[in-house]
Amino acid sequence: MKIFRKFFVLVAIAILFASGVTAQEKTETADPYVFTNIREIKVTPVKNQNRSSTCWSFSGLAFLESELIRMGKPAIDLSPMYVVRNIYSMKADRYVRFNGTNNFGPGGSFFDVMEAIKRFGIVPMEVYPGLNYGEDSHVHGELDAVTKAYVDAVIKNPNKKLSTAWKKGFDGILDAYLGANPSSFSYNGKSYTPEAFATWLGINPDDYVVITSFNHHPFYQKFVLELPDNWIHGEAYNLPLADFEKLLDFAIDNGYPVAWASDVSDKGFNWSKGVAIVPDFEDIENAGSDKERWTQLSNRQKERSLYSFEKPVKEMVITQELRQQAFDNYQTTDDHGMVLVGKAKDQLGNTFFKVKNSWGADGKYNGYFYASKAFVLYKTTNIMVHKKAIPTDIAKKLGL
Repeated sequence: MKIFRKFFVLVAIAILFASGVTAQEKTETADPYVFTNIREIKVTPVKNQNRSSTCWSFSGLAFLESELIRMGKPAIDLSPMYVVRNIYSMKADRYVRFNGTNNFGPGGSFFDVMEAIKRFGIVPMEVYPGLNYGEDSHVHGELDAVTKAYVDAVIKNPNKKLSTAWKKGFDGILDAYLGANPSSFSYNGKSYTPEAFATWLGINPDDYVVITSFNHHPFYQKFVLELPDNWIHGEAYNLPLADFEKLLDFAIDNGYPVAWASDVSDKGFNWSKGVAIVPDFEDIENAGSDKERWTQLSNRQKERSLYSFEKPVKEMVITQELRQQAFDNYQTTDDHGMVLVGKAKDQLGNTFFKVKNSWGADGKYNGYFYASKAFVLYKTTNIMVHKKAIPTDIAKKLGL
C-alpha cells in the first residue's frame, strides 16, 4: 500500500506539472484575434493564382461560383484562364486602337469578368486550365512581357500601316501559352458551347452591378471608375458611405456573396496574421493602462504598437472624407480582388468580414482572412453584387 501511495503521489504531481505546462503553452500561443463566424456563405475550394496578376478573374469567378450555389446549382470550378485569354485579346485590340494610350497590363476588374461571359460564355476549369507552357501552376512573367512587347511593336507602326496579321499573331501567342478557345466541350455527359454552358448555369451578366462610394462624383449615379485596371472604362454606381455600408451588411446577412476589390498594400493588412484592420492612433483606449506614457510616444512608436497585431485594437471611425482623401492621395489603390463570404465577431464583439482569397489554401485560415468593417469601408475601391443583394430603398434611388 505504501508503494502504491508513493506511485499515486508521483503520478498526481506529474499530471499537475503537465497541466501547468499545457496551460502556459496555451497562454503563450493563444491567438491575439479569436473569431466567431456568425454568417457563412457557401463557397467552392480556394484557388491559387500563383505568380499571375489575375486576381480579378479568380475573384470574379469565385464570386460567381458562390452565386451559383446560392441559386441552387451544383458547385462548379469555373476557368479563370478562359476569361483571361479572351480579355487579353480584347485589351490588345483597344490598346492598339488607342495608339498605346489605354492601359495594357495583366490587371483587370470585375467588369472584365462579366464582359467576357457576355461575349464568350464560360467553361469549367477542367476544360480550360490555361497551362500550356510547362508549368503546373500559373506563372505569367514571360507571357506578360511577350504580349506587352508585341502590342508596343505594333503601335510603333514600322510599316506605316497596320497589317491584317497583327491580331492573329497576338491571339496565336495567347493560344500557345493558355490554349485555344474550345468551340464545344463535354461536361457530365452533355455537349456544350461556352455560351450554352453560361446559359445552362443561369449566369446573366446584366443581373450584376459594380458599386463604389466616392464624393468626387454625384451619388446615386454611374461614373467611369478612375482606376488604371479599368481599361474597359466600366461604370460603377456611386453610393454615400452610409448606404454602401448598409448594402454590405444586407448582402452578407441575406446570403449574397460580395466581390471585393481593395487595397491590400496598407500596413493594416497582414496575411500571415489573417487580419486586416485600421487602428485609431488618437484613441486613448489603445494605450491600455499606461495612458500617460502613450501620449508621450512618437507616431512611429504608436504605429509599431498598433500594427503589432498582438491584440484587438480600437479602430478608426471611417467617414466619406477619409475614404476620399485616401483615394485622392493614392493611399488607396486597386491592388487585389477577393470575395466577402461571411461575417464574424472577434472576442471584443467587433464586426469582421470573412474574405476568400486566391493565394492557395494556406495561411493562418487556409486561404481566408478576416477584414474589419473599418478596413472594408476605408480601403474598398469597388464591389460587385447581384441586384437582389441591394436593399429596396437603395435600389430605388439607383434606378434599379
